[in-house]
Order: sequence, then structure tokens, then C-alpha cells
Amino acid sequence: MAISKKIRIIPLGGVDEIGKNMTVIEYENDIIVVDCGSIFPKEDMLGIDLVIPDVSYLVKNADRVRGYVITHGHEDHIGATPYILKQVPAPLYGTRLTMALVELKLKEHRVPNIPLTTVRPHDVITLGAFTIRFIKVSHSIAGACALAITCPAGTIVVTGDFKIDYTPIDGEVTDLHSFAEIGAKGVLALLCESTNVERKGYTMSERKIGDTFNNLFRSATGRIMIAMFASNIHRIQQVVDCGTNYGRKVCFVGRSMVNVSKVAMLLGELKIPEENIVDIDDIDRLRDDQLLVLTTGSQGEPMSGLTRMAFSEHRKLQIRSTDTVMISATPIPGNEKFVSRVINQLYRCGANVIYDGLAEVHVSGHACQEEIKLIHTLVKPKYFIPVHGEYRHLWIHAQLAESLGMPPENVHIPEIGEAIEISKNGGMHVTEIVPTGSVLVDGLGIGDVGNVVLRDRKLLSQDGLIIVVMAIDKAQGALVSGPDIISRGFVYVRENEDLMENTRIQVRNIIASYGHIEGTDWQAIKNRVKEELHRYIYEKMKRSPMVLPIIVEI
Repeated sequence: MAISKKIRIIPLGGVDEIGKNMTVIEYENDIIVVDCGSIFPKEDMLGIDLVIPDVSYLVKNADRVRGYVITHGHEDHIGATPYILKQVPAPLYGTRLTMALVELKLKEHRVPNIPLTTVRPHDVITLGAFTIRFIKVSHSIAGACALAITCPAGTIVVTGDFKIDYTPIDGEVTDLHSFAEIGAKGVLALLCESTNVERKGYTMSERKIGDTFNNLFRSATGRIMIAMFASNIHRIQQVVDCGTNYGRKVCFVGRSMVNVSKVAMLLGELKIPEENIVDIDDIDRLRDDQLLVLTTGSQGEPMSGLTRMAFSEHRKLQIRSTDTVMISATPIPGNEKFVSRVINQLYRCGANVIYDGLAEVHVSGHACQEEIKLIHTLVKPKYFIPVHGEYRHLWIHAQLAESLGMPPENVHIPEIGEAIEISKNGGMHVTEIVPTGSVLVDGLGIGDVGNVVLRDRKLLSQDGLIIVVMAIDKAQGALVSGPDIISRGFVYVRENEDLMENTRIQVRNIIASYGHIEGTDWQAIKNRVKEELHRYIYEKMKRSPMVLPIIVEI
């Protein structure tokens, strides 16, 4: 009996989480990577800018990587490209807007010599043993595609993010015919997104919120400010068209909003006459009822345009009581507090605030249950792996697949790093766990902030810092100056002079207990100062600040 050919699928991100999408697909000596995304940092990741996948496995197997195939240009699918391509360079493939956004990132981070190839729906490329067909799908960004990946072991269909919109803004509907055609030929495995699998029915068409925009513009007498994802080109087009109808010029605010809109206009994906665009430095020349502001900040990001406007930190724009402000997005899981904070501040400014809880100002780009069922029915896979969702989403999606007749043994809920081996006759099982996890990006540092640093940052944010500075004459073996006590984020020194003086006495007593210091291990003294001050301060204040002893030799 012939040995069944095997394919391996390894999710390095995008499962048990929303974002950081990255999937490795292997056949014999060839590897391709689907997507290369990032994710917002969690609340306890203090000071972290971005979280990207750990690609230790790819670094180890860099000579086998034939290329990266990107489904679309959202940050959770391209955000890690400049960081990972520095470590594992290889050609990238994607549609026109996707490649333009990736190129922008690579230039910004000075990552040279990466071949970028633009493809169109229906195009087929070959990477090693793989042939990859791009299939048009509807999503909240132009150029989104699903992938049919074929090798000698069989065909894998990766949906990417999608929904089935019969009236999309760009007029290009999801290519259900191609899904059916590929399904009729036989599909080994389906990897389908799970973001909206909890929602029954269908996702509303993007065109539906056009009525909301129209009513908003008709009734607004002051400035209109709308926060949304910069990559949602179709919604930007709807808003700008509506603004033009009511005699408003558009001003783009926020770095990503400015950059993405420029790229989209250059590519013809966004059609705005030059005379309808106003620079932020020229907005004072317009009446309030002539201005439309499109800004970043729909997720309440601290440095975004909307947040800085709301808290009067923007150099050109502050919120007024005559403004109408719309947040045209729903919070990504984990961002709810940030969004709520900004909404509350907008109300404090007296603005007319409109968000998803009050009106239909947002439409998801992700498929609900009935659309997901349709893809399953058309593709008819032998095996199924739910992806792109937290664990509950993956579990519900697995149950949905089984309700459509998929045998439970042919469904696998993946974990990050699992090497899932599939063959036509050999079944589906996990063969190993590859090194994986999350890499934290802080400024220019990539991966240099780990659990220890985060723990220290958390301690500093909670209880503050006490610095104990002592000058010791090594020759004489005596304390000659100090200790000086410096408090940062612990107590206000002028109102706690007794505590500071008693702390100094504690340190002097510790030094005195050593007698003649000459030859004493300085580290031992520092450790003892830390331990005894921790104990003393907790007894007095019930707080545990970080204690940092500094010994200066003279």
C-alpha cells in the first residue's frame, strides 16, 4: 500500500486570540507562511507598543521558507511584516492595496531587498511544491482574498477574513463559484475564520450604514468628526461621498489615516477629488458646517487623533460642544475600557456623540453563522480546523462544523505552536509542539522586554519606587554620606518626613551592624537593605514599593 503524502499546518498566531494571524504550511522541504500579523498589547503589558508572533521555528528553517502569502492588509495580518522579514526574508505575495501597505511598512522600518509581487483574484502562483490560487472575498478592506493551496498531499482552503456581501461598495462580491469549483474537485482541509461565529444569521451589508451617514450629515450643523479604521477604504469612500453631497471638505487626521488614504488614492481604490481634501493647517478657513474630519482612534488608542482631540492634546483640533462625533467601529476585545474612556470624555466636552450602541454606524467585516455554513457546504472539506478567534469562538465553530455532518474526529481545535499533520488516508493528528509565543515590541526594542521587565513595570505602576543612595569610603570602611532617600510614585516626601527619616535610620542601622565594611560584599549589603526596608515600609504603610539601593564608593 502506498504511503499517504502528508502536509503540516502550524499556527504561530491567530488561534485562542483575536489578531496576530500567522500560519505555517509545510510539505516535505517547502514552507509557505500565510499572513504575518500583530495584535494590540494587553492591559498588563505596560509600555508595549505591539505584540508579534515568535518565529523561532521559521528562523531555524529559514532556508525552507519559499514565501509569505498575505490574505489582506489589516494590521492583524500584516502588522508584523517589518519585524519578521528582518529575521526571515522571503518574497511576499498579495493584492494591490495589501502590497502597497506592506511596502509602506517596510520602507518605514528600512527593511530592504524584499521582493513584493502583486496578484489579482483568480491568479495562481507556484512556491516550491505549492500552487496557490487567490479567491476574491468581501471584507472591510479592499483586496481581501481567500487561498486555495494545493500540493501533492491535497488542497487546503484558507478563507482569511471574509463575509458574504451581495451589495459591496466596490461591486465585487465574494467568489462563491470558485469555492464551489474547488470543493467539487476535493478539499483535504478547510481553515475558516471564527470571529463572528457566535452571531446567528448574516452580517449586514456595508451599504446599509449609508442611511445612517446620510441622516447624520443632514442634521449636523457643526463640524463632523468620524473615527474609524484607516484601512476601511469602502467606508471612507461612503463617508466622503456623503460629505461631498452636503458641501463638506474632508480632512484626514492621524498618521495611519493620512498614509493609508494617500496609498489608496494613488491606487485608485479611494476616489476623492483633490479640491475636496483640506490640509489640517487650512481647516480654520472653513466654516464648521463645511468640515468633515476622518480620524484614527476608534479603539481609544492613547496617541490616536480622536483621543488627543478629546483630551485637548491635539495641536490643531479640540472637541467643541457644537461638534458631532461618530465612532464607526466596535471595540476589539480588550479595548472596551479605552473606548469607554474616550466616549465619556467626548460627552464631557459637550459633543453630540454617536456610537454603535446608539445607531447603526458600524458593520462587521466578518461572516456570521449562515455565511460560514455556506462556505462549509460549498468547500466540503474532509478535515476542518477553526482559526481566527478566541477559544470559545473556535469551540463553537467546531460544533457548527459537526452539526453540518463533519465527523468529530475530523475536526481539531488548534493551539498555537501545534504541528498538525494531515493526510488523505492517515487522518489528522498533532505530531509536535514547535517553539512559539508572543514577542513584545517596545520602541526600537524587539523581544528585549520579557516577563521580568513587565513585572517590574507593574510593580512600579502600583506602589512606586524608593531609591536609597549611600556613599561609602572603602579605605576607611565607613558610611561617609547619606543615606539619601528618593521617592518616586510612593509618597510625597514633604508630607512624610518622619517616614523618610525613620527609613534613613533603618539603613544606617543595617550598615552599622556590619562593623568595619572593608572586604564586605556590596551585593549582600544591597540585598539586606532591600529585604529589611520592604518589611519596614509594609508594616508602616501596607505598601510594597520597589527598593533600589545604590552604593557609591569614594
